[in-house]
Amino acid sequence: MSMRAAVFREPRTIEVAERPDPQIKEPTDAIVRVLLACVCGSDLWFYRGESPYEPGVPVGHEFIGIDEEVGSDVHTLAKGDLVVAPFAYCDGTCPHCLNGITTSCVNGGVWGLRGNDGGQGEAVRSPLADGTLVRVPGSGHSDQTLRSLLTLSDVMATGHHAAVCAGVRPGSVVAVVGDGAVGLCAVIAARRLGASRVIALSRHPDRQKLAQTFGATEIIEERGDEATKAVLDSTDGVGVDAALECVGTGLAMTTAFDIARPGGTVGFVGVPHGVELPVGTMFSRNIGARGGGAPVRAHIPELLDDVLEGRIDPGLVFDFETNLNGIDEAYAAMDERRAIKSLVRMA
Repeated sequence: MSMRAAVFREPRTIEVAERPDPQIKEPTDAIVRVLLACVCGSDLWFYRGESPYEPGVPVGHEFIGIDEEVGSDVHTLAKGDLVVAPFAYCDGTCPHCLNGITTSCVNGGVWGLRGNDGGQGEAVRSPLADGTLVRVPGSGHSDQTLRSLLTLSDVMATGHHAAVCAGVRPGSVVAVVGDGAVGLCAVIAARRLGASRVIALSRHPDRQKLAQTFGATEIIEERGDEATKAVLDSTDGVGVDAALECVGTGLAMTTAFDIARPGGTVGFVGVPHGVELPVGTMFSRNIGARGGGAPVRAHIPELLDDVLEGRIDPGLVFDFETNLNGIDEAYAAMDERRAIKSLVRMA
């Protein structure tokens, strides 16, 4: 038996290949039949050839699906359950997991690497299913709800992590650096945590509109020094309580520190490429920095009810849709900024 899954061939080439149908290998495994998957902004680093990735290796780390089979030592899940898969699997019991940093699980890993199935395929073997997969209660969920559930596997939970790390609380003045899916979800997260003002840095009208739909109170179109001046002018020269860096470039990080007020915090979740922290600025202005790869498994339970109750609708970030046959175009659309985030429908 075989299944179809997306694999990396070479920079700017993602293809569909036949791969063995996943099988239970350990009693703690589950087999998930994928319903929806998507392309992540971090996938573009290897797609563009800017990060190494081995040819022929499956890709994708964001998906939701139905448990098709569970191992004999899986106790919280059953066949037929709808589940959200965080972008990294984990046991949920090691010291790091118990401290909420599930991305550092001593027994964990990520989809697609070290022999694991990728999320952009018809089925996935999930190691450590009890610790990893989150069961979604209820049934008959709308397609839009399923889209929003898919964002919990990465971008919504990652935007939330940026806001939490930056200490966003009721009344906070927040700026979001980056208008990709994570940045847009960070707008939701900041408002959800009670921010009174959310300044979104965006130059693209479609993304500006979505940021406002998600609760942004102001839009800054400038970049670099001009963006810093605009934010400072907007805050009477003070700066923001929390700057959420959702890109991972040197310019984005510099901007985040430049617009944070003395005593403020930068929450960073963009995968860093060519980034150096300005320790002198951090020292002289008492600016903190906290963040990293989001432990989304720890955040999903907090966000799940808000999605199911319709209080947040992060699935609106998907503005391009295809099936597995269109996977290469799904990458190209995001790479060329024709899409904010590409949805890949498997079933």
